[in-house]
Parts: sequence; structure tokens; C-alpha cells
Amino acid sequence: MSGRTTASAPRRRAGESEVDRLVTAVLTASRVLVGVSAASLADTEDSLTLTQFRTLVVLDSRGATNLNGLADGLGVNASTAMRMIDKLLAAGLVTRHDNPDNRREVVIDLSAAGRKLTRQVMDKRRAAISRIVRSMPSTQREDLVRALTAFADAAGEPHASDPVAVIGW
Repeated sequence: MSGRTTASAPRRRAGESEVDRLVTAVLTASRVLVGVSAASLADTEDSLTLTQFRTLVVLDSRGATNLNGLADGLGVNASTAMRMIDKLLAAGLVTRHDNPDNRREVVIDLSAAGRKLTRQVMDKRRAAISRIVRSMPSTQREDLVRALTAFADAAGEPHASDPVAVIGW
């Protein structure tokens, strides 16, 4: 997060289309958000990767699920999700138990420690993003809400009322 405070959009370069400008703006904003995400994890006692934390957030937003449901939520195959769960189990951040309705299926959920850690990290992210938003001109905040909502809609991201899910992984 640089010290650049200009509120105006970058000037259009010769031959640059509106889509190119939008892509550049989104990529720039994504660097900020990835930086906020990484910083929010840096102070955790557990050394989690962004991908491991994303797994915790998916479990937090979806609740207990089977391995295929988790893999689907993460956009990975089941074996990749299983390796992730094994690491998170070893750290005590998730639980795994047989589904009482289908003994061939395993149910994965956050442990109390995993839920607490997820909330702490998301609270840090929310505070960091809040500081950034507060530094924006108030006249541009509603435009940002509309633009980000349209962006999420175009990507097929479901709307959520839970603060953890709203911010994302």
C-alpha cells in the first residue's frame, strides 16, 4: 500500500481500451487486497498459507461438508483438498468425522481453534480495508460499492450477509 493518494483515475494511454484500463485497475486493487490478506496472516501464531486460510474461510462460510463439497468450494480436486485437510488437522484447525447418515462419507468442519483463528484474521482484514476505504474521498465510496458488486456478480460470486464471507478468503 503505497503512499500514492491521488483520487483520479490514471490517464488513458494511446491504444488502451476501456477494458484494458479496467483490468489494470482491478489488478492494481488486487495487489492491495493480497497485501492486506498476507499481512493479516503474518501475525498469526500458526504459520498458514493463503491457500490454507482460504480453506478455513470456505469451511466457515459453508459449514460442515464432505470432501467433495469442500473441493468444489475451493475449485480443486478431492486429493488436493485432502492434503490441505491433513495439514489443517495436524494443526488442530479442522475436525474430520464419519457422517452419521452415511458411514462411507467423512464430514469436515472447523474446530473451535480454527473458527477463532478465522475470525481473528478476518477482523484484521476488515480493519485494514476499513482504513483504506476511510482514506478514499467519501464521494467515491458508493461508486466503489456499485463497481465491486457488479464485478462480483459478473464473476458469479454469491452475495453473503456473514462478514467473514463478505470479505472473502
